[in-house]
Amino acid sequence: MLTQRLARRATIKVFQKHFFATNRLVCKNPVPSDLDVAQSVNPFHIEEIAADSGINKEELILYGETKAKVKLSIRDRLGDNSKGKLVVVTGITPTPFGEGKTTMACGIHQAMTAHHNFKAFCNIRQPSLGPVFGVKGGAAGGGYSQVIPMDEFNLHLTGDFHAVAAAHNLLGAALDSRLIHEVNQSAQSIFKNLCPKKKGKRQGFAPPMLRRLKRLGIDKTDPDSLTPEEIKRFAHLDLALDAVNWKRVVDMNDRALRGIEVGHTEKNFLRKTGFDIASASECMAVLALSTSLSDMKERLRRIVVGISRGGEFVTADDVGCSGAMAAIMKDTIHPNLMQSLEGGPVFVHGGPFANIAHGCSSTTADDIALRLVGKDGYVLTEAGFGADIGLEKFMNIKCRLSGLSPDCVVLVATIRALKMHGGGPAVSSGKPLPAEYLQENVELVKNGAKNMQHHVRNAARYGVPVVVCINAFPGDTDNELMAVRAAALEAGAVDAVPCKSFEYGGEGAFDIAGSISKACEESSKFELLYPDEMALEEKIRTIAETYGASASDVTFSDVATEKLRQYTESGYGNFPICMAKTPLSLSTDPELKGVPAGFPIHIRDVRLSAGAGFVVAYAGDIMTMPGLTTRPAYFDVDVDDNGQIKGLF
Repeated sequence: MLTQRLARRATIKVFQKHFFATNRLVCKNPVPSDLDVAQSVNPFHIEEIAADSGINKEELILYGETKAKVKLSIRDRLGDNSKGKLVVVTGITPTPFGEGKTTMACGIHQAMTAHHNFKAFCNIRQPSLGPVFGVKGGAAGGGYSQVIPMDEFNLHLTGDFHAVAAAHNLLGAALDSRLIHEVNQSAQSIFKNLCPKKKGKRQGFAPPMLRRLKRLGIDKTDPDSLTPEEIKRFAHLDLALDAVNWKRVVDMNDRALRGIEVGHTEKNFLRKTGFDIASASECMAVLALSTSLSDMKERLRRIVVGISRGGEFVTADDVGCSGAMAAIMKDTIHPNLMQSLEGGPVFVHGGPFANIAHGCSSTTADDIALRLVGKDGYVLTEAGFGADIGLEKFMNIKCRLSGLSPDCVVLVATIRALKMHGGGPAVSSGKPLPAEYLQENVELVKNGAKNMQHHVRNAARYGVPVVVCINAFPGDTDNELMAVRAAALEAGAVDAVPCKSFEYGGEGAFDIAGSISKACEESSKFELLYPDEMALEEKIRTIAETYGASASDVTFSDVATEKLRQYTESGYGNFPICMAKTPLSLSTDPELKGVPAGFPIHIRDVRLSAGAGFVVAYAGDIMTMPGLTTRPAYFDVDVDDNGQIKGLF
């Protein structure tokens, strides 16, 4: 029986020489809290994790004993080493139960490093403080399948999020300040302040000013040589206040900041704006997609904050602060190195929220890890939320822009989530689970498995083998597990295997890790969903068809249509699409579970992310700033007199 085999597997001890130092877990039943499990293991010094992984001491930037950044210069030493197999971990459409993608990714990684003796990395995203203190909690995995130290992972880590938010908000402050000056000063006055005289001699143009002059077609380097008309064009960004396309960000769920007015203390200046959560910042996408510091600088320069009255795209470099933004973010480009509960190496780099961002681990982390593990190794990398949004963006944005190509897709599902997609009743926090989720119900599982099959077929469209990972819970029956396996194979998955890493760590993921290794040996003919030259509107319709909508079901607001026209005419028509929609349904209605059909998709707005290299399309009522519930998680979080964190989950 499947569940009995998993339990037996969890008692096996593998004694052999490992590539990595390993912690031997002593798994308790019932499983303690995630924080208690994490704090029960003494982590290795991060220098030991690095050495076992092939990282030299001088290639580290230490942040204490348990975390470090790895310098990008390591690529110069590694050169074009044969690279390992890239495995992307995604999931079915999420439910309130949580599908456990990170838990499964960590467990499979622990199985590979501590039990199969494979060289392997696990690359996951840094969590946002919003969900940590909200409802969802942390993102380090769970049970005996985690990244440690879990509290440091979930709180600040090495400060990347703070740097991203600071850089983003510097641009916001600089832009509003410039617009305030423009409505209250003449172009000549602004010009004199931008290039002031010192001891009777006018100060020369700063580097971003010279770049702005070049973009404007003004081939001059002496401020005194500009004509009055050239001074006006140079000194005035000429953005209408309602044409500004740059909000502030904060790494917290703060519903009161979704819509605000700024400028109440200023003369002749008042405009409506708002806050996004920091993960949705284009600066976060720039971090995750940049290949070097110079690439990051160039991407930050290209960020578009609005379109002028004259139809010109105004960039962060026009505002003049892209260099300062890069200075704030310079250390964020280096991936963060941590470890699993069983001592395997983990890169934590990039932000979450694939519903409103592209939500993938960084390209630099994947690239370095693939070089470190070599041709016989494996890198597990995350794609956020369900495969309809996270995997789609991984394939069509991250892989398109980076040149990466996956060797295997792992699709995570749970019996309870499939039951909900099969018509099971809604669940509420704090209330007992309905009987349908506690008792065997094979028919409900079979009905819900149609959602899983939809994702399997979509993943297979990219020409990559798919393995279904069943995140098995106590109470799941063999009949239910076999029903999921049968449905997965019917849809085209090469295998479907239960995983009990939450309860047993890497031993509980031994079989699924072996199945993934076998799948990676199959021929993979990776192909993108759509070509670069396809029109932006058609790209959106093509993505919508993967949800189950028809092309005719997709409509666009007048605002979205006009912006797409402007983007295309200005040379951005070859960009990929980053769809922003609810993760809770294949449709744009979070209440529609399973595999809905014939549903409308309305694109209410679009936004150019020229620095990141994609166009965001906002579908339905999706919000870019989450809110807090009446009873958030922060009530339970505290720190004792010894500095020990309590209450995280």
